[in-house]
Amino acid sequence: MPDRTLNLCAPVEGWIEAAAPTADGQAPSLRRFSMVAYTGGPMVVAGWPHPVVVDLSGMQVAGGGLKSRPILKDHNRSLIVGHTDAVKVEGAQLLVSGVISGAGPVAREIVDSSRNGFPWQASLGAVAGQMEFVPKGKKASANGREFDGPVLIARKSTLGEVSFVALGADDNTSAAVAAGAVPPHQSVKEDGMTFEQWLEAKGFDPSSLTDTQKISLQAMFDAERTSDTPDPGDGAGENTDVIARIRAETVAETKRIAEIRRICAGGAAGGNKHAEIEVQAIAEGWDAATTELAVLRAERPTLALGGVRRDADPAHAGRAMEAALCLSAGIPEETVGKWYDQRTMNAALSGRLRNAGLHSLLSYAVEAAGGSFRSYHVDNEFIQSAFEANTVLRRREREIRASSGFTTISLSGILSNVANKTMLAAYNAVESVVGMFCAETDVGDFKEVNRYRLTGAGVFEKVGPDGELKHAGLSEQAYSNKVETYGKMFALNRQMIINDDLGAFLQIPRIIGRMSALKREEAVFELLLANPANFFSVGNKNFISGAATNLSIDSLTQAEQAFLDQTDADGKPILLTPSVLLVPSALKVTAQVLMSETRINETTTADKGKPAVNPHAGKWKPVASPYLNAQGLAGGSAKAWYLFANPADVAAIEIAYLRGKRTPTIESGDADFNQLGMQWRGYFDFGVAMQDSRAAVKSKGEA
Repeated sequence: MPDRTLNLCAPVEGWIEAAAPTADGQAPSLRRFSMVAYTGGPMVVAGWPHPVVVDLSGMQVAGGGLKSRPILKDHNRSLIVGHTDAVKVEGAQLLVSGVISGAGPVAREIVDSSRNGFPWQASLGAVAGQMEFVPKGKKASANGREFDGPVLIARKSTLGEVSFVALGADDNTSAAVAAGAVPPHQSVKEDGMTFEQWLEAKGFDPSSLTDTQKISLQAMFDAERTSDTPDPGDGAGENTDVIARIRAETVAETKRIAEIRRICAGGAAGGNKHAEIEVQAIAEGWDAATTELAVLRAERPTLALGGVRRDADPAHAGRAMEAALCLSAGIPEETVGKWYDQRTMNAALSGRLRNAGLHSLLSYAVEAAGGSFRSYHVDNEFIQSAFEANTVLRRREREIRASSGFTTISLSGILSNVANKTMLAAYNAVESVVGMFCAETDVGDFKEVNRYRLTGAGVFEKVGPDGELKHAGLSEQAYSNKVETYGKMFALNRQMIINDDLGAFLQIPRIIGRMSALKREEAVFELLLANPANFFSVGNKNFISGAATNLSIDSLTQAEQAFLDQTDADGKPILLTPSVLLVPSALKVTAQVLMSETRINETTTADKGKPAVNPHAGKWKPVASPYLNAQGLAGGSAKAWYLFANPADVAAIEIAYLRGKRTPTIESGDADFNQLGMQWRGYFDFGVAMQDSRAAVKSKGEA
C-alpha cells in the first residue's frame, strides 16, 4: 500500500509560562509546552473505513527522537509557531514537548489565545508506511493490547512536523487521527476503503498482481462499491471462484519468477549472472526448462572437436555428457529421460552435444581438467593428454565424493556409467521368465548361506477354563544357497578412439548385459532340469507321470490336486495353491488356450472332437521357456510341464544376489602399460538353489 499522510491530533496538556524580563533587559525564556499525543488505542478517523491503531513499536521520528521538528499551525508550512525539542515513545504513549520560538503573529496568536484559555489541539503529521487490515472475527496485537477486527493497524509510520489545530477529533481523549487526502489514482469505496486496502483485505499483494488480474479485481471492487450489500471482506459471495483462481495464478506466477531468478543467478552470491535472460524470461512467460536451456546456451560456447566449456557446475557438465553419449549409443530418449533430470536432458539434446562421440568426451576431459587444445587432430599425444586429464578428474571426483557426495566428472567414470546404462538396457531387454516363479533375495558375502522355514507344529487348541495357552513348537527346514561371480573384461583401445567408434566400444557392454540375463536364466533352468536330490519325486508328492499327464484339462486337475494335498511335517494341509503354469515353448499355445478358453474340444479315442467345459480357465499365468525343451540342457523335455506357487508366498527356487545388486556391474580399471587405452570389467554376482519342494509340481507329460 502506498505511503499516506496521517494527522495524529491531541489536546495540549500543559503550558509553562514565560519568565518576566530580567533586570539587565535580556529577553525572557521561551514559552514551553508538553502533551501526551497518543495512548495506543483505536481511533475513529474520517476517511478510513475502520478504526485505526498506530503501532508505536513501529513508529520512527524523522531525524531521531530528540531532533527539532517544526511546530506549525494547521499543517501550513508558512505558519510557523516554534519547534520541538523532544518527541519520544514511552510504553503505549507518544510524548511531545517543545518551545514557541516563532517571532511572527501566528506564534503570538497561539500564546495569547492559550493564555486566555483556548483549548488548542496538537496534530502530529506522520507518514504511514505499512497498514495491516484485520478482518471481522480475527484479532491482532499492538501497543501491549489485543484488538478485535475489523480494524486497521499502522505497523510502520514516521513522524514529521507538529501542528496546532483549533478542533480535535475527540475532546475526551488525548489523541485522535485525521486522514490526509487519498492520492487521486486510488479508487475509494463508499465506506472509505481504497482499492489497495480492499486487495489486502482479500489476501492479495498488489505488487505481485498482473495488469490483467488487477483489471478483473478492479471490476469486482467497483461492483461492490455500487452495491447496496456490504462486502463481508472474506472472499465470500459470487466472486469467490474468481478470487480463488486469481490467487492460484498469482502463486504460480510468483513461483515461476522465483525459479527463473534462481536459475539466472547461477550461484552468484548476491548477484545475477544472466540479468538479460532473466528480464526476457519473466517478460515473455518462459518456464524453468526454457530458461535453463537459454542459460546453458549462454554458458557453453562450442570448442574444438565438439567439446564443451568447463562448467561452473562440473557434476552437471559430466551428467550432460553422459546423457548425450547414452543417446548416441541408441538408447531411447524416453529411457534416458528416466535416468537424468530435465536440465541435464536439455543440455544433452542441445546442438553442442547432439551425436557426441569419443572425441567429444576426450575434448571434454581435457577442458574440464583445465587443459587446452593445440590441434584438431586426434593423435597419440592428444589421447595421452586426455588420459592425463582423466587422472586429474578422478582425483577431483574423490574430493567431491568426500565433501558433498558422489558424482562423476572423469572420462573413465563417464564411460563406466554409459557402459553400465547400455548394459542395463540390454539386460532388461531380455524377456526373462525366472522372476515369475523364483524368489529373489540378497546375501552379504560369498559364503554358503542357509535359509530356514519355520513350520508350526500342530494347530490352535481350545483354551481350557483356566485360560492357559499351550506353547506351539517350531521345526526348522533348512535350504542352502551360495553366490558365484560371472564376468568378462573389455577395453577401449587406441583404434576405437581414433575412429571415434562409440558403437564398437559399447557393443561389449551390450553383449555383457544380454549374456548376464541369459546366464541367470540358464542357471535357473539348468538347476531345475537337473532335479537335485530328487526334488521332484513321488516321495515328495510333487511329481506325476503316465500317459494321462500330457498337458490337458485332466492332467491339470491331477497336478492341482497334488499341489493342494501337500502337508506339513505333522501331516496337516498347508493350503498352498499354484500361481504359474510353466511349459516348454512346444506347449506355449496349448497352455495359453487352456488358461483362456472356457470350453475345449478334446480328441476322443475315435479321433473326434468332444466339447468339454474347462474349469481351469484363468486360474494360472501361462509362462513358456525354450530352456525346458531338449536344447542343450540335460534333462530337457518338450512335453514335461510344471505348476509353481507364488514365490512371494513359498518358493521352490531362490535366486540370491550379493548385497542388493540385482543387475550386472561394470567398473573401470587402468590398462596395462603396453596398451594405449582403458579397460573395464563386467561381472554379475548371483546364485540359484532349490528351496521348498511343496511349492511346485512337475508333470512328466508322457508315459
